Amino acid sequence: MSRNLIAILRGIQPHEVEAVAEILIDAGITKIEVPLNSPEPFDSIERIIKRFGDVAEIGAGTVVKVADVQRLSGIGARMVVSPNCNVKVIEATKAAGMSSYPGVMTPTECYAALDAGADGLKFFPSFLVGTKGLEAIATILPAETELFAVGGVGPDNFAEWVEAGATGFGIGSALYKPGKSLESIEAVAKQMVAAFDVCTS
Repeated sequence: MSRNLIAILRGIQPHEVEAVAEILIDAGITKIEVPLNSPEPFDSIERIIKRFGDVAEIGAGTVVKVADVQRLSGIGARMVVSPNCNVKVIEATKAAGMSSYPGVMTPTECYAALDAGADGLKFFPSFLVGTKGLEAIATILPAETELFAVGGVGPDNFAEWVEAGATGFGIGSALYKPGKSLESIEAVAKQMVAAFDVCTS
C-alpha cells in the first residue's frame, strides 16, 4: 500500500540513513526525502536509492536549483520536493521523469505549479494556511489535485486536515531529527501510519 506520507530526514548523515530508511519503509512510509541542506545529502540519497529504490520513492527536499534536479536525476532519484514554487525547477523535474512537489501557499502559486506539471502541492508551512485556508483554496483547484500539508501536522490533527482537503502529509522533526533513537523513530512512524490509515480509509 502506497501512502501519501513523506518522511523528511532533515539533518540526517550518510552513515545512519540506511538504518532509518529501513525502519520507515517497514512501518509503511515509502516516500522519503533528504533535504539538500543536510550533511552530504546526495551521498545519503544515493545510498538509500541503491538499497531501497525498488520499494520506495526516494528523493530530495529543499530543491531550489535546476542544477540540483539534474544531479538528482543522475543518481536515480524519483522525487523532488521544494519549499517554493519555481516553475523552472518543476519543469526540469518532470522532463527528467521525476515526481514534483513544490511548496505553495496561494491560489496563484497553486496554478503556476500545476500548469508547470507538478504532481502534488506542498502547503508549507501549513500552520500558516490553516485548515480553513486549505479548505477554501481546495475548492478552486481541480478535484484530483494532491494536497500535502507540511509543518505542524501529526497524528493528532491528520483527520482535521483530511476533512479540509489534504490528501497527504510531509513529516519532519516529529518523525526524525538528529540524535533521535531508532526505537523512537520506529514508534512515531507506526503511530503516523496508523493515524493516516484511519482518517483516509
